[in-house]
Amino acid sequence: MQRRQFLALAAAGAGASLMPGLARAQSFSGKQIRIIVPFPAGGPTDIVARPLAQMLGESLKATVLIDNRGGAGGGLGADAVAKSAPDGLTLLMATTGTHAINQALYKKLPYDPVKDFTPIGLVVMAPVTIVVHPSLQANTVAELVALAKSSGNKLNYGSAGAGTPGHLTGEMFQAAAGIKMQHVPYRGSAPGLIDLVAGQIQIMFDPLQSVLSNVQGGKIRALAVSSKTRSSVLPNVPTIAESGYAGFETTAWWGVFAPAGLPAASTAVLSSEIEKIVRSDEFRSKLEPLGVVPTAISGEKLAEFQRAELLKWGKAVRDSGATMD
Repeated sequence: MQRRQFLALAAAGAGASLMPGLARAQSFSGKQIRIIVPFPAGGPTDIVARPLAQMLGESLKATVLIDNRGGAGGGLGADAVAKSAPDGLTLLMATTGTHAINQALYKKLPYDPVKDFTPIGLVVMAPVTIVVHPSLQANTVAELVALAKSSGNKLNYGSAGAGTPGHLTGEMFQAAAGIKMQHVPYRGSAPGLIDLVAGQIQIMFDPLQSVLSNVQGGKIRALAVSSKTRSSVLPNVPTIAESGYAGFETTAWWGVFAPAGLPAASTAVLSSEIEKIVRSDEFRSKLEPLGVVPTAISGEKLAEFQRAELLKWGKAVRDSGATMD
């Protein structure tokens, strides 16, 4: 009898000790979560966010929806999240632009990329790719530079918008190569790529995952990637550094941020579940074929990473001379 009572008490105690963690894990069950993607559907940020949303919904037993809000280099969507209630039900798929570049680029930014957000988890990284319309008489970076110099600065290049990694990589490349091209900002990668494929613009600087299918389909041509090493999905495309600009490197990244003031318990649940997803074989199998690298960084390490990125990209913005009202 005593043994049965002891086992019953032990089981009850164990159950009680698990209840706080279980309650936290179930806190999002049955709820609806919005992930605001601060760019139009079909672009690099959207490509990353959709599989993450699907898998996060499954792990939390919640409905996770994508809300595309493009404009101002991602600033409109970022500002919407900054002003949302810190309840874990509104999240941002943040980018290098919204959380590392815009603060230095824009004279008046409506949000603070550090003070107005709770960092949840880094998700992926990817290089920026220089792509051109097939009609452009440039098959290498050297030929592109020569063409830019001989055309009297009449070449134009598109990007997903002012303050995006594509825009700033384009500015940094021009400074390194001693050329000047006309920047054509779009409200996201997708509309820019439509114009590039149609020949309305000649060149585009954009993250690899959004241009890859058009490169593989022969609709546009890739000249170089901005990463330190070549991409496994385009092994014959050199890096910008290999193409005569030693040390040139830019890497775009995407991560999940919530409004400032998110309770520690909710932050812990979201960070833990997103890190599990990013480290999973299923997520890797969805993203790696697109040229992106799943990268899990959470908590204070993500905050440290962001602070370093703000310094790095802030210097790049100042060195390039780029500025936006």
